[in-house]
Amino acid sequence: MIKILLLTLLTTALVNNVVLSQFLGLCPFLGVSKNVKTAAGMGGAVIFVITVASALTSVLYNGVLVPLDLIYMETIVFILVIAALVQLVEMALKKLSHGLYAALGVYLPLITTNCAVLGVALTNVQNGNDFITSVVAGFGTAGGFAIAIIILAGIREKMAGNNVPHAFSGMPITLITAGLMAIAFYGFSGLSI
Repeated sequence: MIKILLLTLLTTALVNNVVLSQFLGLCPFLGVSKNVKTAAGMGGAVIFVITVASALTSVLYNGVLVPLDLIYMETIVFILVIAALVQLVEMALKKLSHGLYAALGVYLPLITTNCAVLGVALTNVQNGNDFITSVVAGFGTAGGFAIAIIILAGIREKMAGNNVPHAFSGMPITLITAGLMAIAFYGFSGLSI
């Protein structure tokens, strides 16, 4: 069981990276990746939201929706859970770390509409994951998001002082960099189950 959970963790974080192989969660990935500190804060917020959302949605799906034959309500229920969690994170950051709250700006509430968060909850249900596997898959997916956004932020910080041709400056070079990262992460495909 531990071996399967460890492989699930590695697979979701590296092989099936939510941003670089599934292309989910690109808005905060590209928008918040200008600074490593801000990217790490966003990564931490996403780790918390996806992990807790994976746990709560698994319990709600298996404990409420399936027994009451309300499976058709899964998307609405999952969105409500995610929105509530993001509100908790937003209130906590505003109270505890106002600087990070201000740095994340509009991207913090966008976690609610981040398709990666909903995608993980729906994937856990579709794969028939139990509670523990859902939490591990959620944590691994969120960890992969955090790894990708922090790496991109570090690269973007280094590129800021370089002479980039005008046609490639700004978002074009960022997209090229993200594409090269996706190719690099493709090398992890031999690790899958």
